[in-house]
Amino acid sequence: MIDTELKQYIEEQILPMYDKHDAAHRRDHADMVISQSLRLAENYEVDKNMVYTIAAYHDTGIIHGREHHHTESKRILLSDKQLRRWFTKEQMSIMGEAVEDHRASSKHAPRTIYGCIVAEADRVIIPESIIRRTIQFTLNNHPELDKEEGYKRLVQHLKEKYDYGGYLKLWIKESENTQRLEQLRQIIANKELLRSIYEHIYTEEITQ
Repeated sequence: MIDTELKQYIEEQILPMYDKHDAAHRRDHADMVISQSLRLAENYEVDKNMVYTIAAYHDTGIIHGREHHHTESKRILLSDKQLRRWFTKEQMSIMGEAVEDHRASSKHAPRTIYGCIVAEADRVIIPESIIRRTIQFTLNNHPELDKEEGYKRLVQHLKEKYDYGGYLKLWIKESENTQRLEQLRQIIANKELLRSIYEHIYTEEITQ
């Protein structure tokens, strides 16, 4: 389904970039977004090579910081001359826009179906996984926070992004995220359950 040489290039030269990222954005995350993107793409008439490439590059810019990682990821993709072996100038432009549009806090909807696909894939909502990734990010990027401060940050992040009225938007109707988002919201509302999950995951992360 994916061009063999393109896949080999990305696996050897691009995906290893994720090994330098924080625990929440490493190779396993990129692999998951690639897998989910290709699954969602089955519902649309899109170029699978483009879908694969967008997913592979979507968080490469994390190496330059989280705040502008979406624009940095776009820059990395567009500046990669090797991709011109497989894609036209127009396709490169579409892929760059899709990478830039994937960010959950974006103020606008993705400009193309390609952006919708990677944005939705990046939002795979598995409640425990989201909580774990948030804890991992805090431990990696805010080592000055103690356990209780880390918990407060978790609650704040979950409410701001995933709770009713949060900034997270879902774009693909075929996605299972709608039901899973409701499950996460029920956990957010249940303070005792959320605290219990936090205690379990936090202990696992600091003892690894």
